[in-house]
Amino acid sequence: MERTVFETVGLFLLPFAAFAVYLLLRLRYPLAVEHWTRGRLSWLAIAGLAAAAGGLLGANLFAPRGHGLYVPAHLENGVIVPGRFK
Repeated sequence: MERTVFETVGLFLLPFAAFAVYLLLRLRYPLAVEHWTRGRLSWLAIAGLAAAAGGLLGANLFAPRGHGLYVPAHLENGVIVPGRFK
């Protein structure tokens, strides 16, 4: 669960980080307020939301799926046998 949250937040923040790197490459100070206008922040937020949604959709589409019958975890001779697909 935490991995999904961190990946989604990372994908959302990626456009902001890319813009900060762009400002650094242009030899501008990335923490100056004049670079982060309302219009730029809006477009970066839209791009971040699109990246996060695309990441969640891609993770859902390409996630490995178990095939067959699922056998839940159980005890056999006093030993816990983990759940698995048969």
